[in-house]
Amino acid sequence: MLIDPQKCVACANCIPVCPMGAIFVDPEINRATIDQDQCVECGTCFRMSGEHLNPTMVRGIRKLARIFRFRFEPEPDVCPTSAFVMNDLEWPRIARRVFSDPLVEHKSTGIHGRGTEEVKTNDVAHRVGIGEVGYVIEFGRPGVGVRFHHIQTMTRALAKLGVQFEQKNPISHLMTDKTTGDLKEDLLDEKILSAIVEIKTRMDQVPVVLDTVTEVSKQIDTVVAVGVSTRCDEEGDDNQLAPLLEELGFSRERAKTNMGLGRVTNAAASEGTSDQYAASVR
Repeated sequence: MLIDPQKCVACANCIPVCPMGAIFVDPEINRATIDQDQCVECGTCFRMSGEHLNPTMVRGIRKLARIFRFRFEPEPDVCPTSAFVMNDLEWPRIARRVFSDPLVEHKSTGIHGRGTEEVKTNDVAHRVGIGEVGYVIEFGRPGVGVRFHHIQTMTRALAKLGVQFEQKNPISHLMTDKTTGDLKEDLLDEKILSAIVEIKTRMDQVPVVLDTVTEVSKQIDTVVAVGVSTRCDEEGDDNQLAPLLEELGFSRERAKTNMGLGRVTNAAASEGTSDQYAASVR
């Protein structure tokens, strides 16, 4: 994202709009400026309300206002001169926009935002089968973000455990080797708003997976959260994962139950519900 210095009047309305705190007014040029290293290309500033006032006129009125001690400021969350420019991005920087802009579609999945349906559609997709556990490991938040090399630190550790990475997940598409968890090297220093890694294991691997995620999360400079899910029995109960999480000392919330209302077929082999739990790791 760029700011046209010919249009910017340094009103600073855009500063609180940026979810990454990447915009500031440079006192040397008296214009708003974007820290390109911290910008995740989410497009929030570009989509803030804009007017098309003449920049010279606005600057002149503001100077007079300071002299005569009255205020002339645009409405909050409004760029009075529409100074933001969404520039064309090339690889690898375009990955920032793909993972951070909720209006951009991932070509690998056809889904906007972070590009994954996670296990929310397990009643249709059947990603997680009976006796299996699915995990969604989320990195980053507004104001924090995450770099791909932090994600790779986690995927490498998980790969050593022999986990199964979800093929339809965008992060999986960026892996050069799923057996090692390596991501494309030219991406590693790019920063995005957030991302999700999806894996699947057997029930008996839950302790080592959650322990690994906990330990690795202490080594990387971002926020990490974990969601785990499993298939319920015919009565809609989870008698395996829930007790195991409690035994391991994880705080959990029963965040979602897929009832199968969207199931394509009602074949006996695919009957049953699935539970998803959310547990904060860091």
